[in-house]
Amino acid sequence: MTTGRSPFLFVWLLAFGLVSGIAYGQESHPFDVHDLWAMERISSPQVSPDGTSVLFGISSLDEEANRRRSDLWMVDVDGTNLRPLTTHPAGEFNALWAPDGSGVFFLSTRSGSSQVWFISTTGGEAQQVTHLPLDVGSLVLSPDGGSLAVSLEVFPDCPDLACTVERMAKTNQRAATGILYDQLFVRHWDRWEDGRRSHVFVLPVEGESEPVDVMKGMEADAPSVPFGGPEEYTFTPDGQAVVFTARTAGRSEPWSTDFDLFLSPVDASHEPQLITTENRAWDTAPIFSPDGRWFAYLAMERPGFEADRFRVFLQEWPHGERRVLTQGWDRSVGSMTFSPDGQSLLVTAQNLGNTSLFSIDVGSGEVTQLIREGTVRSPSYAGHRLVFGMDHFRSPVELYSAALDGSDIRPITGVNGKRLAAVKLGEAEQ
Repeated sequence: MTTGRSPFLFVWLLAFGLVSGIAYGQESHPFDVHDLWAMERISSPQVSPDGTSVLFGISSLDEEANRRRSDLWMVDVDGTNLRPLTTHPAGEFNALWAPDGSGVFFLSTRSGSSQVWFISTTGGEAQQVTHLPLDVGSLVLSPDGGSLAVSLEVFPDCPDLACTVERMAKTNQRAATGILYDQLFVRHWDRWEDGRRSHVFVLPVEGESEPVDVMKGMEADAPSVPFGGPEEYTFTPDGQAVVFTARTAGRSEPWSTDFDLFLSPVDASHEPQLITTENRAWDTAPIFSPDGRWFAYLAMERPGFEADRFRVFLQEWPHGERRVLTQGWDRSVGSMTFSPDGQSLLVTAQNLGNTSLFSIDVGSGEVTQLIREGTVRSPSYAGHRLVFGMDHFRSPVELYSAALDGSDIRPITGVNGKRLAAVKLGEAEQ
């Protein structure tokens, strides 16, 4: 089903006071950079395990501190009971539901470094889960909720975290600041390379066990630098191994797009196993169906070409035949998630000036367009409805729900309603 331009959008905007400043008794003015700064940014919506509420982040401008701060919020799927889950001045991000819905794991800098924290959804103070000597960059939770996979920046030749900490301390104490590079990369965007790599470590949620580097010795980054995140690694359904994306190209790394998927046991009892040996282009975004039957990931097919199309690959885990599910579809998939029954994939893809929402049948590969207009973000299932973030030319990201076929779109949040009511926005046409 395709949802085109319709009066529905006007109804949503009006419902939250987005159309006319008169509704709030104020004169509207042309949109400017100050309005842009003032907008609150919604990110990473995730539906609770019971399908009744949505966890998401909101970042807002802290003018006195001259920075944006981020907090975690919750709202019921029907749009009621909007409430903050955290209000600490430190940043909070990469939040994940505990499998039983009892609380939320997240990353926060409230202890002075980025560590894993847990907070119950019934109230109370957040509890620090990890006390690692290095900053945690991203977080993934095992299916049973008993283990964490985190990314840490370490020197690949170091046997433990203490070695990396000690080496960094010695470097900081040196009088000379020069660095000798004998190969690229020298710099990634705004950061000079210092020899460390982002590696995936596994550790239990409870206890003080030393985290296990499942990439020990690898001259590679997982997640990839500089834009990769937790979508690039995941636990296997039994929680006994991790699948991660990494590029091991040696001195040709700056020119290579040969990212591969590796499988490593959580105890690092043997070296990571390369599981995408046949493809010399980009493989990434591994996911498993809720029942553990299907394994899916995204892959390009043209080596050395960063702008190739991401196709969906699918196999029955762990030894089924691998097949391309979307070879005949001329769209590049941006994100994907399995339906609760594992029979379809919910995906986003750039589509004629939009990032639209589609459903792909696992058996046939048939693609159905659900929502065309707007930029759809982080779609997921909530019982018999879909929940997603969406932004467009007249609004930043807000949360919405829709029927499983993409119809009956309803707003869940309107956190920027008053701000948008005070500005004049142009009419965009395709």
